[in-house]
Amino acid sequence: MTAYPADTMTQLLARGAEAAPAIAAPERPALTHGGLRALAARTVAALNTMGIGRNDRVAIVLPNGPEMATAFLAIACGATTAPLNPAYRAEEFAFYLGDLNARALVVQQGVPSPAREVAAERGIPLLELVPGEGAAGDFTLRPQQLLAGTPAQGGEAQADDIALVLHTSGTTSRPKIVPLSQRNVTASAYNVADSLALAPDDVCLNIMPLFHIHGLIAAVSASVAAGASVCCTPGFNAFKFFSWFDAVKPTWYSAVPTMHQALLPLAARNKDIIARARLRFVRSSSASLPPQVMTALEETFGAPVIEAYGMTEAAHQMASNPLPPRPHFAGSVGIAAGPDIAIMDEAGTLLAPGAIGEVVIRGRNVTAGYENNPKANATAYTNGWFRTGDQGALDPQGYLRLTGRLKEIINRGGEKVSPLEVDAVLMDHPAVQQVVTFGMPHEKLGEEVAAAVVLREGFKLDERALRDFAAERLAPFKVPRKVVFLTEIPKGATGKLQRIGLAQKLGLTA
Repeated sequence: MTAYPADTMTQLLARGAEAAPAIAAPERPALTHGGLRALAARTVAALNTMGIGRNDRVAIVLPNGPEMATAFLAIACGATTAPLNPAYRAEEFAFYLGDLNARALVVQQGVPSPAREVAAERGIPLLELVPGEGAAGDFTLRPQQLLAGTPAQGGEAQADDIALVLHTSGTTSRPKIVPLSQRNVTASAYNVADSLALAPDDVCLNIMPLFHIHGLIAAVSASVAAGASVCCTPGFNAFKFFSWFDAVKPTWYSAVPTMHQALLPLAARNKDIIARARLRFVRSSSASLPPQVMTALEETFGAPVIEAYGMTEAAHQMASNPLPPRPHFAGSVGIAAGPDIAIMDEAGTLLAPGAIGEVVIRGRNVTAGYENNPKANATAYTNGWFRTGDQGALDPQGYLRLTGRLKEIINRGGEKVSPLEVDAVLMDHPAVQQVVTFGMPHEKLGEEVAAAVVLREGFKLDERALRDFAAERLAPFKVPRKVVFLTEIPKGATGKLQRIGLAQKLGLTA
């Protein structure tokens, strides 16, 4: 069982040794755990003098890097953080800043952003983050106008206060606000640290965006919770990864499958760097990892690949494959690693091992509900269980296998097709580098099976040959009737392949 020694962000920062590194960046000295604690205390005090306190929302629009990591950790100790994608356009900032009811906006000094103008139009105070000249991640906050007052609730945030608010992706509907309490966020950080057996000498190389739950919790918060360190890069760059990897000597890194796939073709020219590495494991989360990619990663890096399963509403991690010597399986997202996990039918009945149904969770890290959205909450919770929207089954040993998002399951004239199953088969073709199976409209069947494919460099393949390959391995109704060859498959802001809406993007209509 995971131990939860703290349930606030301030307490989460307490474990690391005073002089041990906590937050680092390539070619910069690290901020120590003692330095991080002092920074958090100064930041909370500074916010309080500006009239900003517990549960007041501070939007953060910063480039990826150590200051984004420390701003999240420090501000969360005394207020509510609301990280936003710095690549948003003005219209998107207008929506999110208004929807969040932000009390202030943090931007980096000297870095232009349309968020500045939007904040000015809405009367949202601007706080410029000024990076320190010494350790990575050190900063001061400089308000752009005189701010003074007494917050309604000052001091350190308490366990039931909201530490983090994020929006769901909103692929098929208006994005929903997910409030995550201090207890939710710290629990998830401890869950990750426990499942990965993180220790003070571990070093994470973070390449995930820090406006997303994966990087914030798995890379940054879990490392700090374990008294370990995280090196924060400017973001994913396949061509810089191995130079960072060589300089930092990480014991682990975490990424989405598309990032892992982008690294594999570059690995051959970096064998010397890999040979002198000290990797303990590689972690993958936020989307299903094709079994072929897991195998290739383990062969390339000589380390186990630990696939995990997470979502924003669970403050990230729900399940994880265990570390060796316990088995981990390609195609499985592992065992419960934090919350309780069960499989439920539409009527709310929990199902026996082996049965396919909706994955449901409950536990310390699960949000209490969407904000101002009673309709969504009414359908999201059943008998105390949160419905994830994912379909899958638990085997008798407790390993969870996902068959897809319920909204992504293809309904071909009443026959249900798991896009993940078709993906796995098509990925076995030697010419296929990447694939995403999706439903396209059909005037008689409702939906038909389609696939978008990226070929390996130097390989040729036509639609007929790939369909014939699939037909030898799949039931006829699962074989894609349309294959579209692309140089790149559309991805979301965090690098996840976009399955929903792909037919429309590619002009495939009934």
